[in-house]
Amino acid sequence: MILTGDYHTHTVYSHGKGTIRQNVEAALKKGLKEIAITDHGPGHLVFKTKRESFFKMREEVDSLNQEYKDIRILLGVEANIVDYSGNIDVDQEILDIMDILLVGYHYGTRMKKWIDLYRMYAMNLFSFKKIRQLNSDAIIGAIKKYNVDIITHLGDRMRVDIKKIAEVAKEHGTMLEINASPNHGQLNFRNLNIAKDTGVKFVINSDAHSPERVGEVSRAMEVVKMARLNRKLIYNVEQNCEWKEDWEE
Repeated sequence: MILTGDYHTHTVYSHGKGTIRQNVEAALKKGLKEIAITDHGPGHLVFKTKRESFFKMREEVDSLNQEYKDIRILLGVEANIVDYSGNIDVDQEILDIMDILLVGYHYGTRMKKWIDLYRMYAMNLFSFKKIRQLNSDAIIGAIKKYNVDIITHLGDRMRVDIKKIAEVAKEHGTMLEINASPNHGQLNFRNLNIAKDTGVKFVINSDAHSPERVGEVSRAMEVVKMARLNRKLIYNVEQNCEWKEDWEE
């Protein structure tokens, strides 16, 4: 499969190692047609992006889009879920300047309430059945409240109901990410098979934290092959190739 875009990359504005320009140039070298710059929301205790930085990033992305004509550069954010109602750490003024919205759970996020802090850090370790429902309802709440394009690394360190989330995501046009980073759990073979039966769309992303990782999705591709996932369900792979993978009908 040929990747056409990478919609989850980080820069020095949060905890990446490269600039926006360096990520763009890396994407061009990989032959990508689109790249999204999606640094973390401001609610993380360690890896946050300063709120005022998003406006500077908007100007930089607009300028680079004028300079680089062979690739489309999107400005986005990987927002953090901050409570179990599905609220995120990005306000409407910031959302209004974004081209794409990614949402996910991250340990280290500053939760709104003490009870939510307890649920995230204690119940996820012990109260499996109850927290699975709470985690799932929070993600579903975010999908329903916001125009979420992608749910990132679903199920990573957080127990969730994959099928329930996939059904709601399909209904709202939200994609589920197959994350290629070695630092994150991802939709594994079993969960990917559960999700694909709902007809939800997927997106394969690098979650790159350095320019050389942009467009590097071999780890995610292995899961796709194991699950025999039809390319028609994957947003960012070439659909008009003359060849097919051996598992595709």
